[in-house]
Order: sequence, then C-alpha cells, then structure tokens
Amino acid sequence: MDFIDTDLRGSKFEEVDLTGAQLRAVYMTNAQFRAVDLTGAVMRGVDLVNVDISGDVKNLTINGVDVAPLIEAELDRRYPLRPKMRPTDPAGFREAWDIVERLWGETVEHARRLQPEQLHESVNGEWSFIETLRHLAFATDAWIRRAILGDPSPWNPLDLPWDEMPDAPGIPRDRAARPSLDEVLELRRGRMATVRQFIDGLTDESLDGHTEPVEAPGWPMPRSYPVRKCLLIILNEEWVHRLFAERDLDIVERKSQPEPV
Repeated sequence: MDFIDTDLRGSKFEEVDLTGAQLRAVYMTNAQFRAVDLTGAVMRGVDLVNVDISGDVKNLTINGVDVAPLIEAELDRRYPLRPKMRPTDPAGFREAWDIVERLWGETVEHARRLQPEQLHESVNGEWSFIETLRHLAFATDAWIRRAILGDPSPWNPLDLPWDEMPDAPGIPRDRAARPSLDEVLELRRGRMATVRQFIDGLTDESLDGHTEPVEAPGWPMPRSYPVRKCLLIILNEEWVHRLFAERDLDIVERKSQPEPV
C-alpha cells in the first residue's frame, strides 16, 4: 500500500509492521515513537534537531561516526557507579547489588516526601513511581524466580509487565490497580531479598552456568539462559528504572510547589 501526497497528520500507528517501508520527503515533526524497533534503519538527508532519544543504542553511525561508544562513555562519566552494573565475577555482582539496595533506599525516601496520590502520577506517559516498583517485581519474578529458580508461575497480582508485552496465560497486567507505597514495598522487599540470597550464594561455577528450561507458558520463553545474562538483565532493570523514577519524582515534586511570588 502506497501513501503518496497524503495528509496523515495526527494518525496513530499501533501494532503496525512497517518492515522494509520506504519513507521519502516525510514530515515527522513532533512525532512520538515508543517501543519502536529501528534495527537496520537507514536515514539519509535527515534533520535531527531537538530530538530526544532514549533506548538501547548500539552501532549507531551518525555522519560516519559510531556514537554508541561515546554515549556509553559519557553515561559512565555522569554516573561513576554505572560501570559497577557490569560485573564479571561473583564479588562484583554482590557489590553491584549492594549499590542497588543503597540507591533504591535513597529513592524510596525521596518518594516518601511526596503525597500518596503523587506516587500514582504519570509524567509524559511514563510509569508512575508505584508502577515502576510493580514492574521491577515482575522483572525479578521473570528472570530470577522463573528463569533461574525454576518457578513456572512466580507472579504476584501486582506484577506489571512492560506495556507492549503480549498477554500470556496467568501473567497479571492490572494497570488500574492502585496499591499504597507500603503495599508495593512489601512485595518489593521480598523480591529483592530473593535476589540477595541468590547472589550471596553465587560462585564462579554457578555464574557461568545455564538455567534449566521451564516447561510452562510465560516469560521469559521456556528455554535455557546463561545465569550471567539473567543477572545482568536484573541489574540493568534496577539501574535504569531508578534513574527514570528519580527524574519523574523531581518533576512531580516541582509541579506541586507554589509559584514564586
């Protein structure tokens, strides 16, 4: 199907496959992309001005320069603890989890300074603080309790998968739930304790091992995964979602403050 000299301003494309599509002289000013896969995309003669990109950036060449290593180096410079989230041995994973626990403790204290209803507030369509904690519980259930520990259905009713995940039998997805901070923290403490117990018992041999496939529908898919990969996924989830949470808590907090006279 071709769209030529067509006005599609304000259109919404959701669950649309544009693999191999050709876009030429297309105006996308103020367009919003969320959960879009641009792997292998080629852009020529484009204007990227005042563009905000957040995501997994690898092998991104702009004007002949692979900018991904530059981005990674700058992020490590801004956040000196970030390289600790890429450990290579059991001691490094234990240190990384110590950091995760400490930083999230500080973020929870930040959240407690806000009103309870503010913790359910979304900023620019992102998850609220409560939803972020619910998603991290889901991530732990998926990659630690299911993939590593072998529980085929580890889910809690408050678990929250990512928005674009297809529905799967038995996996909850209640975006309307509004648990209190204390309720979701109780769930979170249990999940973090599970990670702590596993990492404290980690050895070189177990770190280099693979999980046993869980022969039941769910996420991740029922196959074997490197234990190291599962743990690195959890560290990445914890790191990036805390940064997002701090960013949005700051915005919500500023919005609630009175305008200066």
